[in-house]
Amino acid sequence: MTDKPARTVDILILALPESAGSAIYGLVDIFASTGTIWHALVGDGPGRSLIRARIVSLSREPFRCGNGIPVSPELTIHDRADADIVVVPELWLAPDDDLTRRYAETKEWLRQRYHAGATIYSACSGAILLAAAGLLAGKSATSHWGYADLFRQSFPDVRFIPEPSIVVADESGRIVTAGGATSWQDLAIHIISRHCSPGEALHIAKVYLLQWHGDGQLPFANLVRRRPHGDSIVRQAEDWLRQNFREPHAVAAVVAACAIPERSLKRRFAAATGSTVISYVQNLRIEEAKRLLESGETSPDDIAPAVGYENAAFFRKLFKRSTGLTAGQYRRMFRPMSEAGYDCGGIGDAGER
Repeated sequence: MTDKPARTVDILILALPESAGSAIYGLVDIFASTGTIWHALVGDGPGRSLIRARIVSLSREPFRCGNGIPVSPELTIHDRADADIVVVPELWLAPDDDLTRRYAETKEWLRQRYHAGATIYSACSGAILLAAAGLLAGKSATSHWGYADLFRQSFPDVRFIPEPSIVVADESGRIVTAGGATSWQDLAIHIISRHCSPGEALHIAKVYLLQWHGDGQLPFANLVRRRPHGDSIVRQAEDWLRQNFREPHAVAAVVAACAIPERSLKRRFAAATGSTVISYVQNLRIEEAKRLLESGETSPDDIAPAVGYENAAFFRKLFKRSTGLTAGQYRRMFRPMSEAGYDCGGIGDAGER
C-alpha cells in the first residue's frame, strides 16, 4: 500500500493563455509535495520527492493565463524533454469553442508525446484539446458537463460520457480524462495513486483535505441549457414551458399554446434543442426540485406535487436517475453550501432568513 516508485516520476503540465491558473499551480503544488509533506507533518523524517512537475508552454516567456494569473514556463514544446506524463489542465473556453483552428503545433506535440510512450491526462475542458488533436477518436472521454453539446457536434467519434469524474479512454490506459472544473484534484489523486502508490495518494488527500468525487458530475450538472437556434416556434415553446412546467399536462398544453400539430412541434423541438419535449419538461421540474432542496425544508414527497408530479415514487426515481443521488442525499450535499455564510451573520441581507 505504501511502496514508493524506484525513481522520480517526470510530469509536464501544459500551460496556454486559456489555461486556468488554479489548475496549473494546484497540480504543481500537490505534485511538489508528494513524498515529503506527509512525513514532515507527522514527524516521520524528511521523506523523498516522488514527482518532478514542470510547466511547459509555447515559449519560455512569462505570460498571463485565464483571469490574469501569471505563468512562468520552465520548458517549451520545442525543447527536448522526455517525461512519463503530460497533463493538460482546464482551459477557459466558450461552450462552442472546439479549438480545431488553433494550436496546431501544440496538438502535434501532444501526438508526439503520446506516440513516444507518455501517458496523457486532461482535466475538465483540457479534453477538448486532446479531441482536437485526434487523440480521442474512437475512445471514451469525459469533460465538464457544459461541453456535452460541443463533443456531440464537433467530435462525434468520441464516446463522450458526462457522468463520471474520471474516464480511462481505452484498454491501454494511456489517455485519461477528468470531468468538472476542479477535477484536477481527482486527477492528481489518480496520478499519484497510479504512478507513486495508493498509500501516498491517501496521504496527499488527507493533507490537502481532498475528497474523491465518487458521485461523478451528475449532482452538479444543470439539466436545462439554452442552445442557440433560429426556430421561433421552438423558442416560444421553451419560453412557455419555463413558465408553466408545473402544469399536469404540460406537453399537450404547450402544443396548444404553439398552435401547431403535436408531431411537428416534437420534431422541430428535438432538432433545435437536442431534447424531446417531455425530457425538457422533466429537466425543468428536476431543476426546480433541486432549488427547493437547496434552499428549504420541504420534504421530497411535498416537493413532488410542487414541481408537477402527483406520484411521489415516480418523482423520487426520476430525481435519482437525473442527479445520481436521492433527494435526501442531494439536500445533504448542497444545503450546507447555500447556508455557508449564515453562521457568521451573512453579508448584507443574506444573514436574515
